[in-house]
Amino acid sequence: MSRILIFANGELPDLEKTRKLLKPDDTILCADGGIRHALALGVSPRFVVGDMDSATRDEIQGLNQAGIPIELHPRDKNETDLELALNRALEQKPSSIRIVGALGGRLDQTLGNISLLSDSRLASLDCRLDDGVEEVFFCRGRPQAPSPAFSGRIEGARRDLVSLVPWNGTVTGIRTNGLRWPLNNETLYPDKARGISNEMLETVAEVSIETGLLLVVHRRL
Repeated sequence: MSRILIFANGELPDLEKTRKLLKPDDTILCADGGIRHALALGVSPRFVVGDMDSATRDEIQGLNQAGIPIELHPRDKNETDLELALNRALEQKPSSIRIVGALGGRLDQTLGNISLLSDSRLASLDCRLDDGVEEVFFCRGRPQAPSPAFSGRIEGARRDLVSLVPWNGTVTGIRTNGLRWPLNNETLYPDKARGISNEMLETVAEVSIETGLLLVVHRRL
C-alpha cells in the first residue's frame, strides 16, 4: 500500500509548508478534529477515527454527506484518537506513515504523540510526525532498523537544525554524516543536552546508532 498520511488535531504553524508534504497517492486518514486540517488543505480522507468531540457539527455533517466513513469511539477510552488512527493505519500495511498536526499546542499531547512512535510495531517502518516546519522520528539500534540508509535519513537544506535526544535511556554507537558537529561512535545520555541544535551542512544528513532509541528532531529554516 502507498504512504498513509494521518491528520491529527494539533497545530499547523504554516499551512503552505504543510501542503508541500502531500503526495498525490497518499491515503488520507483523520483523527477526530484533524479533519479541519484536511479540509483546509483541500484533501478528502478515506475515513475518520475518534470520538468526534473535537470536530464541529458542520464538519461531521460534511463527512456524512460525502459518504466518508466515521469510525466512532466512546469518549471514555484508554487510547487517544491519534493512537486509534495509527492502529488503523498499521492494519493497512502502508509503505510509510506521516502524521501531520501532532506537534504544538498542549505539551502533554505532544509528548504522548511522540511516545506513540516508540511502538515496536513501527521499528521496521518509516513513521514520522511532520508539520512542514518540524519533523520528528526515532532512530533505532541496528538490530531493529530495516537498513542503515533508513535508520536516520534527514532531507532538508543547509543550516537546518537537527537535535538528537536520547529516549528512555542512554544511546550508544551514534554516528552522523552531514552535520556540522559530527559524532563518531559516541554516546549520548538522557541527562545531558549535547545533541541539541546541530546543523545540516548539505541537503541530506544521516544518523545511525548501535543501541537505544534516539529521538531526531529536524527543524526546517
